[in-house]
Amino acid sequence: MICQSCIMNNFRIFAVNMGFKVVHIEETDSTNRWLRDNGHMVEADSPGAVVVVAAEHQTAGKGCGTNSWESVRGKNLTFSMMIHPEQIPISRQWQISETVSVALCEALDAYLPDRRVEIKWPNDIYYGDGKLCGILIENRLQGGVIRDSIIGIGLNVNQEVFLSDAPNPVSLRQILGRDTDREELLQAFLESFQAASMRETCGLAYRSRLFRKGKEAVYRDEKGRFSATIVDVASDGHLILRDTDGKRRVYAFKQVQFVV
Repeated sequence: MICQSCIMNNFRIFAVNMGFKVVHIEETDSTNRWLRDNGHMVEADSPGAVVVVAAEHQTAGKGCGTNSWESVRGKNLTFSMMIHPEQIPISRQWQISETVSVALCEALDAYLPDRRVEIKWPNDIYYGDGKLCGILIENRLQGGVIRDSIIGIGLNVNQEVFLSDAPNPVSLRQILGRDTDREELLQAFLESFQAASMRETCGLAYRSRLFRKGKEAVYRDEKGRFSATIVDVASDGHLILRDTDGKRRVYAFKQVQFVV
């Protein structure tokens, strides 16, 4: 149902009809790594499908950079999917992150109808001040365009206690006081991703969900802490802040940190 791209009015969108092939496995070190090594074999058996691998337990789940992802066996959603955009240049890869982030928020809205689900730039999903979900996107390039994109998602669902030193994890179980059907939630996300990926752009929806947008807060860059307000996110994914001196500051990923 999704995951080829077409060009329309100078926007690149994920488009035509495709289905999903969901592979459930018991354990792996990383669903992104598993998909990178095995995804094309699964695709050969299911031509035209978007391959998704979901693990009951991930022993070395990664966040961005050197961050790890804590997840108790059988309690959360740890999965990856592989898409093949056509002719999307490296300069437009931000659209993939926008689309996935918006799709996750819209899927979670059905479970959290108070609509407090937000996106902490670039693509962490927050509920209040708690991190509900993390996304790791790994693009493989060929000739200046994206050959394929592996999208890894860790979503805290039914875990009740977090033991790592991560500062602010939260789960649906902690928020709702009850368990959530993980397979139903996975299907809700895939449907949401299908719908989001067929839009010309998810930019407006992404910006409307920005964590801390329009609110003065504390950030940290290589020079230290400062107070600023989020103004916007540029079309290439750069974060635009305005500090308390009125200075406009523009940051690429990893150049600035939120102080939560």
